[in-house]
Amino acid sequence: MIDLKKNHLLMAAFFGLCFILLWPNASLAKQPESSYWYPEQLLNWTPEKDPNAVFNRSQIPLAKREELYKVNDHAQSDAKVVALSALNPTTSGVPSQGGKDFYANTFSYWQYVDLMVYWAGSAGEGIIVPPSADVIDAAHKNGVPILGNVFFPPTVYGGKAEWVNQMLTQREDGTFPAADKLLEAANYYGFDGWFINQETEGGNVQTAIKMQEFLVYLQKHKPQDMQIMWYDSMTKDGRINWQNALTDKNSSFLQDGNKRVSDSMFLNFWWRDQQSSAAKAQELGRSPYDLFTGIDVEANGTNTTIPWQGIFPEGKAPLTSLGIYRPDWAFKTAETMEQFYQKENEFWVGKSGNPASTNENGTWKGMAHYFTAKTAVEELPFVTHFNTGSGKFFAVDGQTVSEQSWNNRSLQDLLPTWRWLKEGGQAVDVDFDWETSYYGGSSLKLSGAIDANNPTQIKLYKTNLPIQKDTEIALTYKTDLKKPNMKLGVSFTDNPDQFVFFDVKKQSHQQWMTDSFKLKKYSDKNIAAISLLVESDSGVKDFTTNIGEIKVYNKQEKHNRVQAPKQGKVSNTEFNKGIYADVALAWEPSNSDVSHYEIYRTLPNHEKEFVGATPNHVYYLSKLRRNGKESSTDLEIVAVNKEFKRSEPAAVTFDWPSYPKPKADFRADQTVAAPGDKIQFFDTSSEVTEAVEWHFEGGTPSVSNEKNPVVTYEKEGVYPVTLIAKNSEGESILTKEAMITISAAAKDIKNVALNKMAIASGQCAPSEAAQYALDGNVKSKWCALGDAPHWLKVDLGGQYSIAKFVIHHAQAGGEPGAFNTQAFRIEVSTDGENWTEAMKVTDNSAAVSEHSITLTNARFIRLWTDKPTQGGDQAARIYEFEVYGFPTK
Repeated sequence: MIDLKKNHLLMAAFFGLCFILLWPNASLAKQPESSYWYPEQLLNWTPEKDPNAVFNRSQIPLAKREELYKVNDHAQSDAKVVALSALNPTTSGVPSQGGKDFYANTFSYWQYVDLMVYWAGSAGEGIIVPPSADVIDAAHKNGVPILGNVFFPPTVYGGKAEWVNQMLTQREDGTFPAADKLLEAANYYGFDGWFINQETEGGNVQTAIKMQEFLVYLQKHKPQDMQIMWYDSMTKDGRINWQNALTDKNSSFLQDGNKRVSDSMFLNFWWRDQQSSAAKAQELGRSPYDLFTGIDVEANGTNTTIPWQGIFPEGKAPLTSLGIYRPDWAFKTAETMEQFYQKENEFWVGKSGNPASTNENGTWKGMAHYFTAKTAVEELPFVTHFNTGSGKFFAVDGQTVSEQSWNNRSLQDLLPTWRWLKEGGQAVDVDFDWETSYYGGSSLKLSGAIDANNPTQIKLYKTNLPIQKDTEIALTYKTDLKKPNMKLGVSFTDNPDQFVFFDVKKQSHQQWMTDSFKLKKYSDKNIAAISLLVESDSGVKDFTTNIGEIKVYNKQEKHNRVQAPKQGKVSNTEFNKGIYADVALAWEPSNSDVSHYEIYRTLPNHEKEFVGATPNHVYYLSKLRRNGKESSTDLEIVAVNKEFKRSEPAAVTFDWPSYPKPKADFRADQTVAAPGDKIQFFDTSSEVTEAVEWHFEGGTPSVSNEKNPVVTYEKEGVYPVTLIAKNSEGESILTKEAMITISAAAKDIKNVALNKMAIASGQCAPSEAAQYALDGNVKSKWCALGDAPHWLKVDLGGQYSIAKFVIHHAQAGGEPGAFNTQAFRIEVSTDGENWTEAMKVTDNSAAVSEHSITLTNARFIRLWTDKPTQGGDQAARIYEFEVYGFPTK
């Protein structure tokens, strides 16, 4: 094993930071998910053959942004920041257009990042990973280019020299097919280039030469604004040898004479000073700021010890740019959204929480100390709802239109530039509020106390917004105060620190109110900053005010009609169990200046329920549940322009199949018990079941209509169980013969697989061999790489009567739930040659699964992992496999 203390870029990739590939499906059977590829798959990829491709496209162009001015005298803008971030905690099964979880990595400090790398890829799933569409949208909205990842893993983590050779294959005409495909994918999906990380051992000088030619080919054929970043790993002799600096050994991958090979290089982490790197860059005729000196914050975040003087010598220009590896530490180590945003604030701004006062922050001063915040707020209309990109519900114009939790970074607003820049009184607290929203899932919350003698100014946005004769600014808010006690402030680019304030006067009474102000007096100026001033003639001890919207717009445009989308249609439907539908929608774009499209469902009471939104022209509704026994469902697609005005809806309808009869099924918490022991039965019949009728021969009660009854048996013996599932369409009867065994021997049941002999189809490492699934320790595991299915075979050492299996999957050992085994089966044998299937599961998602079976004799047990994870990762992860039984007499 590689020493984990040497924490270069391969570490995260091995632990599953990779993407799902749903290809080459003929049609979508579930929500589309983001792509990843092996080289051979990339070479065969086309958007036409990939049914997910259209859902993975970003529709938001890269915004322009500027520095304009700074609030921290120490900050500078020559050196840049690149962030290598796992923007999803797992990379398998990432939905293309957002998901149903509130807690998601809605990264929000784009203003300090100049380039984002979507960190992903592994040997188990795929090594070429484009960013998900929602992340591209969020990055572009903030003016930040985002790169996909090409990762060649070390051989110990499944890397193959074959993959390197496939990527570097060159045709006789000099073209590189894989390079052409990388450019095609970036162009089609709408992202901005690739980060290339070659860590697979076994290369030679020829490999290095070919890699350099590959990079030069990308330079020659890529669009001018596309970026290729190289990672300091392979050297010019083809070996993997991290230099931690720009040296003669790796410089040829950045610049070769007059040939530009890469646009930038990420330097590995083991450095003290980068003077030599800066000098080498200048010697090559390149800016030292094309070098991004790496810091690894994955494990310790703001407690990471960094020799900052080695990049930012006091009183001098920075030596290089900064590369941050895994700032998603803030998300990974938090348990709530509030915790996550607090950790992010400390990471980017520092403990003071004030980007203007970072010297007070201690050794971790925050990125705001070194880098000036940039802004993409440069065009009218500008609208913010302080929507972070996820929520516990969804609101539109202050009304809750969906109770479903959600995340969709395509909908994230441009969030405040400064978090938080307060001047004057400091008793007013400011933060995001996920309990109250005017649009989306959050708002800005002001709370605390107001000092009558010391008003608080909260500077929110750095902007460069042009004012015309009909430009207005509006504030939507609600408060528990008798009057707003608030002013809306703007400053202008000719004097950013001098503010003009507008009195907010409308009485709220805990209702959303909007106050608007004309800016005609300031025509031909540009707004430099937007702020709020909180004041009171008399002190206020405790108050709460929520800001739901700030809007700067040209009033004449308010009356422009938003054109509805055209040709709305249901392009595909898949039905499951007769009550769930996966529905693909498509439409022609509206002619208006659209921000995004909202999709609504019409309920039987004629109310509209929000079901999703996207900037794209397609949307996929996953697992839409049938409302009662409705025969059809009406949907509406609404265009929303950049001022958040809505079009008339485009209506579409789809029909449901006939309402299904139930399908009976059930299980028990144990199938072997002593006389008088309680056994609980669980109805697992299909969801359309309206009533059940149980029959327990020899049990008490003998008949039950409860869903999950508890039954006792007084006499030893073997008993059947029958369940009748009923609904208005009919009934289903299931009898499991000889299901229950009542015996005094039940008291002897135990885990008979503990520390027994086992072999497996493979292992990830010696410390993850078969025996570690049977050692009684849920911190150790059996792991197997390669294509599924994988198997684990246990020799119990003698004949046993087997009653139950318990499997501890990945999440039970501390890994993400996305790595829990989804499909598996267990076979039993008395001789190790002839096998019988004891049970089979196709849809597990639990961390620990228990499976009681009819009492069965066996000496050998074989566990097959047919689908090892919830996504595309092929690695099996079993932390403990328990087999419960007693010796056969």
